[in-house]
Amino acid sequence: MSRYCETEGRTRLLNPLSVVVLAVLSLLWLERFSRTPLFARLTSWVTATSRWEKLPVPLGLAAILNYRDRLRRENLYDTESSATKDVPSPKDTRYLTARTERGTYNDLENPRMGSAETRFGRNVPIDRTHPDYEKLTQPNPRTVSLKLLTRETFQPAETLNLLAAAWIQFMLRDWVSHGTSPKENPWEVPLADDDPWPEKPMRILRTKEDPTRTQEDEGMPPTHINVHTHWWDGSQIYGSDEQTQSRVRSKENGKLKIGPDGLIPVDPNSEKHPADEPGFWIGLVMMHTLFTREHNAICDRLRAEYPSWSDDDLFDHARLINTALLAKIHTIEWTPALLNNPTAKIGLNANWWGLAGKTVKRLVGRISKREVISGIVGGHTDHFGVPYSLTEEFVSVYRMHPLIPDDYTFRSVTSDEVLQEREFAQVAQRSAMELMDQVDMQDLFYSFGIAHPGAITLHNYPRGLQNFQRPDGIPQDLAATDVFRSRELGVPRYNEFRKLLHLKPIESFEELTDKSEWVRELRRVYDDDVDQIDQMIGMYAENPPTGFAFSDTAFRIFVLMASRRLNSDRFLTTDYNERVYTRVGIDWINDTDMTTVLLRHYPALAPALRHSENAFWPWTEVSSKRA
Repeated sequence: MSRYCETEGRTRLLNPLSVVVLAVLSLLWLERFSRTPLFARLTSWVTATSRWEKLPVPLGLAAILNYRDRLRRENLYDTESSATKDVPSPKDTRYLTARTERGTYNDLENPRMGSAETRFGRNVPIDRTHPDYEKLTQPNPRTVSLKLLTRETFQPAETLNLLAAAWIQFMLRDWVSHGTSPKENPWEVPLADDDPWPEKPMRILRTKEDPTRTQEDEGMPPTHINVHTHWWDGSQIYGSDEQTQSRVRSKENGKLKIGPDGLIPVDPNSEKHPADEPGFWIGLVMMHTLFTREHNAICDRLRAEYPSWSDDDLFDHARLINTALLAKIHTIEWTPALLNNPTAKIGLNANWWGLAGKTVKRLVGRISKREVISGIVGGHTDHFGVPYSLTEEFVSVYRMHPLIPDDYTFRSVTSDEVLQEREFAQVAQRSAMELMDQVDMQDLFYSFGIAHPGAITLHNYPRGLQNFQRPDGIPQDLAATDVFRSRELGVPRYNEFRKLLHLKPIESFEELTDKSEWVRELRRVYDDDVDQIDQMIGMYAENPPTGFAFSDTAFRIFVLMASRRLNSDRFLTTDYNERVYTRVGIDWINDTDMTTVLLRHYPALAPALRHSENAFWPWTEVSSKRA
């Protein structure tokens, strides 16, 4: 679009290129200003509070970027010992341009970095992560669950649809897992005599111990390994080892196995039937099926373009494209849907496209080496001086179980007719498989698209998870377990957590929330001591920034780690190019968003998605007159 400006009484045309040049020069000036001592002093105060959101968007964005630079310098800690295992030498050169099964050789100079069975890092000083074993049950996690988290009335997150809840569990299955907890020697939580829990004391299984510990680690706080790869590599689809990847591949035309009914036949991360794994529910299998189908669609497109390619060639390239697409959707669709704030949305889009924007990057490529201008994706790899890993603090801020409703209504996408109504237990484990036999996948997606998840707040933990029967028969209050788990893993409590992230700690319960009833409840549970508030509870109680679905404190870990997962991955930085991905692959990623994926595989969803700017925002309900 042409623009006009007045100069000495004359009208002069500014062509699109001039507008781009002026915008880029402004961005360069703003970035340079953001690195001055004056601005650093200003933003150290602004970002220690939530006042960044009160600033004009350019200054608020510069403040957050300046804060991120500080986190990169001061809040990345490596927990690996020097006595690490060697990585087997590769059999061929395939690893140079393809993701390996176990995530090795992403960094060619440190092949083990970020691979499966390596340790979680930390975002707070390691010496501040010793669990306080004397206070693991203080206050009692069951009391915290019952008094502060119990859902009496469902509080919906009305700006989101239920796909947002399914998506984040699908992502977490890629990113993190501490492995299967041993059933021997569980932690014991004392219960009140009138507590209706079926066993006393309550048992909470211990986190699996780190088998890589050596004498060098003596005196160091407990460490734990991630059984998945730390990379954003779709391991929830493709697995994190050779055997699993072999099981999910069809061995024909690069494709993944998929049943005649269009559903996935196996869980890539388990020898068990997928429905017998804890955490299995209908939302997870919907996402898994969708992106298995997307992988196979990519294979079809690649095979049409490169008919001489082998099964491995097609598989490797389809995996690269599919996983980059997952990263893109999460970065510029899911996260902005939850952080619906102008400053945050611009920053998240800049992680992918740069502040110069999508149009400039697609037309002329990178116009600057600086990630702020041209984005992280396709730039240079940077670990910021610390070997890459996901962190225990990253895991802790993703405890978002309140997103899950207790009640579900399934409707027809063609008529909006109610097909079934179920409770959570009836959409999880084996019951989810029964549901899939009775309700078409397009109707499942439509039903999630018009439904709301729960708000991430106090008194909104799903009843079905607060009183959950695991597939192995062990009863579990997942709310109490979430609180306990952060303590066990040495995640600092709320006020200490804020201090270590360079934020202003609260001095009173009233500072945390403006809800007087919550203040009274928090005082009682935490014995009038704000420093004892659990990290998760404090984040749930916070008054979030405008448009945010979760707390400003949680946002600070996202500021650091959301970009770090891109910065450190060579397949999203130096090797994100046509040579590795092909032109077809780069175009597929550029031209695809979540709506594109949904409509590619379930075109009947088009009427419901017609007016949706973001696929994770509520969809349009179809008219019953269409029946």
